[in-house]
Amino acid sequence: MDVILLTGLMKMELRDGRTIRLCDGNFLRWGADLYESSDETFGTIGSMDVFREGVGDEVPNFRMTFLPASTAAATAISAPGMQGSRVRFWIAEVDAHSGLILGEPDLQFDGQIDRTILRIGRGKRELDIELVSTSARLLSTNEGNSLNPRFHKLINPGEKGEDNATGLGIGVAWGTESQVASGGGLIGSIFGD
Repeated sequence: MDVILLTGLMKMELRDGRTIRLCDGNFLRWGADLYESSDETFGTIGSMDVFREGVGDEVPNFRMTFLPASTAAATAISAPGMQGSRVRFWIAEVDAHSGLILGEPDLQFDGQIDRTILRIGRGKRELDIELVSTSARLLSTNEGNSLNPRFHKLINPGEKGEDNATGLGIGVAWGTESQVASGGGLIGSIFGD
């Protein structure tokens, strides 16, 4: 009789080029990658929220707690440049006799580091890592096109048309046809409409 085990896999690709690969067993090889129960620098996963899916206006997110080997390791993951590092979780079926993964692991979460909280106490060092889905970037107000001088200069280097456009009631992107509100408004009064 075949015995199939389930195991969790986590891959965290830090922005400094390091990759943390953890599993909830001793060790497991998936392709060329080795997943272990503990990383010599970053430690182990102490606890994790349950994955939740649903419909609504919330972006999937959750928290996991690392038990880092040192405060220096916790600080390395918490560095501002690490925010946005990609983190993925899979569930894999493993043949109990051979120790090999059966088929392709099922991707459960594809997200990024949002923020970290280091908690240190007597005999305790825990790093809470809050993760958000990569779809959270779609909801970020500072991503994509925006009506501000910095973004405008990124698209039109040297152009200063947005530098003094502050305090206006209705924002109009530079170089687009304006919509004049009834009664003329600011644009109508400037152009005599």
